[in-house]
Amino acid sequence: MKVREYFILISIVTTLSLVIIAQFWPPILWAFLVVAPLIIMGIFDIFQKSHTIRRNFPLLGRFRYILESIRPEIMQYFVETDTEGRPLNRILRSLIYRRAKGENDTEPFGTQMDIYHSGYEWLEHSMYAKTNPKDIGEFPRLIIGGKDCKQPYSSSLLNISAMSFGSLSNNAVLALNKGAKMGNFAHNTGEGAISDYHLEHGGDLIWQIGTGYFGCRHDDGTFNEVTFRENALRPQVKMIEIKLSQGAKPGHGGILPASKNTEEIAKIRHVKPGIAVHSPPSHSAFSDPIQFMHFIKKLRSLSDGKPVGFKLCLGRKQEFMDFCEAMIFTGIRPDFITVDGGEGGTGAAPVEFSNSMGMPLREGLIFVHDTLVGFGLRNDIKVIVAGKIITGFHMARALALGADGCNSARAMMLSIGCIQALQCNTNTCPVGVATQNPSLVKGLVVEDKAPRAKRYHEATIHSFLELVAAAGLTSPKELQREHISKRVGLYDVKTYAEIYPNIEEGCLLNIDTIPEEYKKFFHLTRIMK
Repeated sequence: MKVREYFILISIVTTLSLVIIAQFWPPILWAFLVVAPLIIMGIFDIFQKSHTIRRNFPLLGRFRYILESIRPEIMQYFVETDTEGRPLNRILRSLIYRRAKGENDTEPFGTQMDIYHSGYEWLEHSMYAKTNPKDIGEFPRLIIGGKDCKQPYSSSLLNISAMSFGSLSNNAVLALNKGAKMGNFAHNTGEGAISDYHLEHGGDLIWQIGTGYFGCRHDDGTFNEVTFRENALRPQVKMIEIKLSQGAKPGHGGILPASKNTEEIAKIRHVKPGIAVHSPPSHSAFSDPIQFMHFIKKLRSLSDGKPVGFKLCLGRKQEFMDFCEAMIFTGIRPDFITVDGGEGGTGAAPVEFSNSMGMPLREGLIFVHDTLVGFGLRNDIKVIVAGKIITGFHMARALALGADGCNSARAMMLSIGCIQALQCNTNTCPVGVATQNPSLVKGLVVEDKAPRAKRYHEATIHSFLELVAAAGLTSPKELQREHISKRVGLYDVKTYAEIYPNIEEGCLLNIDTIPEEYKKFFHLTRIMK
């Protein structure tokens, strides 16, 4: 006899038994308040056709889906070890929480990392350690702005990476921006335009412009110079970043569903409310590297000389080299380049894109830095990185590999209460960070969370500077590839300088000095001959 037939038999027997007993003891009829709904659910399971498990195992099959729905919580709280969680393990999450709350962030009893596992990295310390720069003055700053920039920006070495209002709640944006104001670091708006929540507390903004040109677009989706200038001249806007691609879904456009395109969102993004709005995979304002350089120049002019740069997750190396040639050909330089890694986060991305598209951060950063050096452009352009920048060591590694500064998104989200529930794409974020549900958003108290963002930022910069001092260096600028070692086998350790040898300044400008690994790119069609 099949389970569903057993269920029908048990349901009939139970119902008849209760009816018979009720003849002698009427209060038993109250049992139908429990039994009747179960029988109805079981009958529904038998006749529905969408779920085979429920159809073959009525009522019992529902427990499978209940357990599946709480699997992430079971894994996070009861199964995974401190070093296994993804995308951020418990060690990193706990560190962020403790620093954000101003609690003790030290660890007892030694490392939990397998230091003999291939891939383990460490910063080489010095017997002649220096004094932490924080102990003798302010945190070091990064001046961003080239020769054509009239309003260079003094940036923190760690800022909030791009996250749009819409992806984040209004209270999350308010908390992050207030924290940025309190801690004197910058807040990237993401491509969803500048909202009132970005402006309320006066924190420094990096205005990101994506392919949808939200906040600076005509009705047909093309770039609008007038509205761009209006927003770019806001005093809170310190830099403009053109988003070419992001690590979590490079080369992928997006869509704002009609249901999420509220009056408020539509006003901010300069679109009509209640309709689906598409973000194409590429820009319409330019179609080749030469046009792109002139677009950068246009934005710098329209913003009265504020720093303008672009963000990309590296894809075809040839295309980035074409950008460099265009810079030389036109004489136009971006003020900064933000390199995102394939490990970067997002509110929602197709699995194939997040898992199998985009160059990882370290390889992307190294190629961008080396190529700029090879073309003699590196001194004119600041390089910023994003992609799982969580700790002071992550910052030290990035600067040693060629970066000037760092951005972080997920760590900043965790600092204001994110619990890595992995519900960013469902509008059900339980802590009100990545949702537009008013009842959930209300739980995020801006006055409590803003100082946490500020404390996390300060503690992480401080830990980074302690590492720099322990390496015997007096400035983060002195970090080089030889300062980071990596285990590449059980008995083999190499520094990053050995894995990725430094390139000679200007070597890509002369055919006789081009390194072997770059020669294949020079056989392809190029902008300059």
